Amino acid sequence: MGRQMLDMVYPPVCIACAEPVERQRALCGPCWRETRFLTGALCEGCARPLDGLAPGAGLHCARCAAAPPPWQAARAAIAHEGPGRRLILSLKHSGRLELAEPVAAWMVRAGADVLARADLLAPVPLHWLRLARRGHNQSAELARALSRLTGKPMVPDLLLRRRRTASQVGLDRAARATNVEGAIVAAPQHVLHGRRVLLIDDVMTTGATLAACARACLDAGAAAVDVLAAARALAPEGESPPTR
Repeated sequence: MGRQMLDMVYPPVCIACAEPVERQRALCGPCWRETRFLTGALCEGCARPLDGLAPGAGLHCARCAAAPPPWQAARAAIAHEGPGRRLILSLKHSGRLELAEPVAAWMVRAGADVLARADLLAPVPLHWLRLARRGHNQSAELARALSRLTGKPMVPDLLLRRRRTASQVGLDRAARATNVEGAIVAAPQHVLHGRRVLLIDDVMTTGATLAACARACLDAGAAAVDVLAAARALAPEGESPPTR
């Protein structure tokens, strides 16, 4: 009855395009079809689709095979394009915090294995000045929703940005890595020894920021680190051919 009353006052609309839908916090048919959910063969290191290969354990793209990231496994729910990209940008810049829960539900399905073995969830941090200006950390909102859905503890202040960095938008892989070098540390009040950390982020692009976060956790004694992102920014086709 409560849901029916809510639907009468606020008729359900698509979370991506605002077209009418049958239930709250859902995608309409066209947006669902245009959203690329990341399934099939994926790189274990960066969650990039490996077209032409059968799904299986231990798959890696050429880049991750040549230079393994500091985490053990990476997962992502959707491609950062089309309606999926609009959702992430709305959560990040438009303050649509209600999007965190439906997106987190997709992340639960995409990252079931890394969630199952995680001891705690840690969002990628924002510098306090950026947090004050934006009013929220989209990665923390996703981590909070994941915690509610899975029961896994979420530690919002596990990682800290001790210096303000420039925006990563428009920077290449090397510049992104340089930009965040030494900027992220684990908060000393949290004990990480022997614990497995699952890093939560809204978008995985080159992985430079996530790598800085993973190294901070490992330096603080974490047993292992995994990564779960809402979306994966897909590199140009052919940039990194698949391998085992």
